Amino acid sequence: IEKIKALRPDLVICNKEENTQRIVEELEPLAPVWVSDINTLEDSLDMIRKLGVLLSVSERASEIITMITSEADVFAHFMLNRPVRKVAYLIWKKPYMAAGSDSFIHELLKLNKFQNIIVETRYPEVSVSVLKEADLILLSSEPYPFKEKDARELEALTGKEVRLVDGEFFSWYGSRLQAAFSYFRTLH
Repeated sequence: IEKIKALRPDLVICNKEENTQRIVEELEPLAPVWVSDINTLEDSLDMIRKLGVLLSVSERASEIITMITSEADVFAHFMLNRPVRKVAYLIWKKPYMAAGSDSFIHELLKLNKFQNIIVETRYPEVSVSVLKEADLILLSSEPYPFKEKDARELEALTGKEVRLVDGEFFSWYGSRLQAAFSYFRTLH
């Protein structure tokens, strides 16, 4: 809060998942606070549109939305005849935690025809026995920085294919999505 105060912002952008209500309330006297709540690709596009209006850059926001929408359409065509694979997407180690059913990650997994085996909400702890139900285990580069060593360890424990993935493309909504679909093609 003190670092943000020192910046003397004109606007503070928060996210419901990343920032507590207490933080938002502490920031409100400093500047207007805009809070996003992103769970789907459509939510992300809506956020870009709204921020474009708010920041007087609607034309640039529209260009970004068009690029993301175009890339998503090309990717959907690319995925058309690909099979569905059951996956677990891990975000943390000790304990293992996975992306659950009501997350932005879950939505992007669906676009990749990855059926998330984690039905719990948000980011639950998961056991190795649950991970054995997946065809493929994806290890995110963030927030926990999984490495090849972690992948080999989980392959030995589960007998399943384990791959490292760039977590930014699965969890960072907004303009980063312009490059996400090209990255997703490399996973197939």
